[in-house]
Amino acid sequence: MEKITIILKGLLVLFMALFIGGELNMFIVENGHYLIANPPGTDFTTTEGLKKSMHLMQPKHFVMPFLAHALGTLLSAIIVVKLMPSIAKLLSYLVGLMFFVGGVMMIFMVPSPLWFTIVDLVFAYFPMSFIAIKLFHKPNEN
Repeated sequence: MEKITIILKGLLVLFMALFIGGELNMFIVENGHYLIANPPGTDFTTTEGLKKSMHLMQPKHFVMPFLAHALGTLLSAIIVVKLMPSIAKLLSYLVGLMFFVGGVMMIFMVPSPLWFTIVDLVFAYFPMSFIAIKLFHKPNEN
């Protein structure tokens, strides 16, 4: 019975953490243009507008999307590590996997330059899960 309770609580924490991390991700994506202005004449409010404007984007325009992906993953991973220390590693890497899958889906929906695709998929997801574990996991917590 205790294992079932841990699993159910873990799933609840996982979904809550994914929601909160996803909200941070969207906040950064939607407001990043206040820090790094979008190229003139672009419309990033729709997928079609983003696709049409991709050729105008410079490397600096990919900073906020990368930070959105990385920080959303990191926040979600920190939440699961702190709230579920007994299964922290599993949940943290599940967070990384879920955000990674979302990143792969975005690549197919909105093609980006190859360099950004590689940087994003390699550094924004699983490394953030690993960092959350290393910085916040205390194995003896329960």
